[in-house]
This record gives sequence, C-alpha cells and structure tokens, in this order.
Amino acid sequence: MSGSADAPAQPVISLRGATASLGSRPVLRGVDLTVHRGEVVALLGANGSGKSTAVRAVVGQVPLSSGEIRVFGTELKRFRDWARIGYVPQRTTAAGGVPATVREVVSSGRLARNRLGWPRRADRAAVDRALALVGMADRAEDSVNALSGGQHQRVLIARALSVEPELLIMDEPMAGVDLASQEVLATAVRAQVAAGATVLLVLHELGPLEPLIDRAVVLRDGCVTHDGPPPESVGTHALPGHDHVHPHDHHDREPIRAGLLT
Repeated sequence: MSGSADAPAQPVISLRGATASLGSRPVLRGVDLTVHRGEVVALLGANGSGKSTAVRAVVGQVPLSSGEIRVFGTELKRFRDWARIGYVPQRTTAAGGVPATVREVVSSGRLARNRLGWPRRADRAAVDRALALVGMADRAEDSVNALSGGQHQRVLIARALSVEPELLIMDEPMAGVDLASQEVLATAVRAQVAAGATVLLVLHELGPLEPLIDRAVVLRDGCVTHDGPPPESVGTHALPGHDHVHPHDHHDREPIRAGLLT
C-alpha cells in the first residue's frame, strides 16, 4: 500500500449532508457517513434505498445536489489521486466489447498507477498477487468470455486489488456469486484488511464477510437509519429498514463499462 501523510484521526471517507437525485427522483436525502482508516463498513438497505448511489457519489460518478464529500481529507472535486482507491462497481461480467484474457483485464487496473502504458516489473508482480488472492492465477491466460459468473466477479475484484489500494470500495461483490466464490472473495478482502486497507462494501447480506465487518450503516429512503455494530443475526433482514426483495438496487445500478475509474 502506498504511504500517506494523513493525520491518524482524519477520515478516509466523509459525507456530510449529502443529497443527490437520479433524474427527478431524490435518492440521497442528507446522508452523513464517516469511514475511518482501517475500518470495514457495510452499507446495507432495501432496494432503491440509495446504497449504490452513495458509493458512486464517493467515486465521483454521481454529483451531489448539496452537501459535501471528502476522500482522504480532500474535497472530492479536488481529489486526483485515484490510484489510492480500488473500485468494484455493481455489474455481472468482466467481458467487454473486445476479446481479452483474464490477465489483460486485471492488468487494466494498473493504469491508475502506470500512465506510461507498458507494464513494469512492479505492475506484473501486483497483477500476479491479485490473481493469486482471488484464486484465478491458473486462469490468467484464459479468455474472460469462458468464465462463470463467480469467476467474472473474481476477475473484477482482482483488477481493483491490482491497484494495491488504500481504500477498497465494492458494490454488491457477492451478488449472484456461488458460495465457493464468496468464500474466496471473503479471503481476498481479509488479506486487504490485514494489509491495512479501509473497505466500504455495499451488501445485500453479510454472508461470509460478516466476521470482517466493523460497522453496519443502513439506508432507508436515502437516509441513514442505523450506524453501529452489525447485528448478531446473519443477513440484513433483521436490520432496521431492510426489506428483502431482490439482491440488486435496480434504480442505482452501475452500467457495465470498461476501466476502473474515469
């Protein structure tokens, strides 16, 4: 992980009075959220509650109507060091419009750190580590078009991990993934936490990630209704304001596109 001169008490993510709309529909209604260095925070809630919109606002994909977002102490509109952040958007496939191998997709994550365009030794080593973390080292030269859904998700997470991020943001990383892949992904997140990363997760259910979660933040109708330790009950059904409908927030869904951050 890259070093930082940030003060220890400075939040990695800070939202204050964040409001946002999609079209004419208000989605975030004055959200306050703080994520401190080294924390693993789960963002939970019912369909359309604003979970995905909140994380997309943090990575600059959804503008705020009012309020403020700071990342690593810097106001978001002035933040430029995206190499400190690994982002896994909500999507279903790593395949793009052109044929690509698993290694090529994961290597694209290093573009945030390597603007020269050709791979350096450090880039290749980071890609190899990320592939090993998600159990895909033996599929590195395979086409992503030949992968299962769970394997696609592993590749997307490996791409984010290849950045060696200080902050890892993942939107529904376990959705539609088989149990074996969920366990592998939980192990990968555990390794990032052990290395000192801060993690913000949008989750439908805590599942294998439950032992890693420090705080659960629940949104309902764009407002925070719970911010504290996760409940003892596995899954989000017992959380305030959560209704089980479907594992995706259709209104908040991130369109499938290539690249890490643009």
